[in-house]
Amino acid sequence: MTTGIIIAAIVIVLAVVAAIGFRIVRPGSRTGSLRRRFGPEYERAVERHNGDTAAAREELQERLRRHGEIETRPLSWQERERYSAEWAGVQEQFVDSPADAVTAAGALLDRLVHERGYPEAESGEQIDALSVHQPRHVQTYRDVRSAATRAQKGEGSTEELRTVLVRARGLFDELVKPGPQDPDPHHGNAKSSAKSNGNGNGSKHRAGRLHLSSRSNS
Repeated sequence: MTTGIIIAAIVIVLAVVAAIGFRIVRPGSRTGSLRRRFGPEYERAVERHNGDTAAAREELQERLRRHGEIETRPLSWQERERYSAEWAGVQEQFVDSPADAVTAAGALLDRLVHERGYPEAESGEQIDALSVHQPRHVQTYRDVRSAATRAQKGEGSTEELRTVLVRARGLFDELVKPGPQDPDPHHGNAKSSAKSNGNGNGSKHRAGRLHLSSRSNS
């Protein structure tokens, strides 16, 4: 056997080994990437598919194909202030009517999510799209919707509704916070508006949050 044949055989063997290794490693790498991207939503998908990770990966990859290219629409400072005032009103409403407050919070989030550029709630695609871009908060969104439905039937304790509403604040804050491409709220009329309100709408917001916690726990 000549040296050339031996070298060619070695090259072929190495190529086969590399191909096998690529096929073995690639699914695991893809799984790790999806787990990092979706976080708790990855585990939820696996559980929904009764532990079938391949089926869960396929579902999550399909979500990425459909919604991965969504570019969120920036909010103006006026829109942020409007939504902030609405959320503060929802928290105040909770003191007298927890069920109605949670229902209002769900409707507010539906509008806000759509205004940021995601599909409408009625489309059935909103939660899937949100899971791609807000995976840490999408379960909270589901919980708010579920709690609102149950609350209107007289189900769920005040404490359960309070917990849902407090957790929903995390999603709300994420949706209204300025991004790098969003208008700067510290210029122009936004600054004068903040001055006219004393500490600005943000302080009113914080008061609403504390008001909800203290009154509902008493």
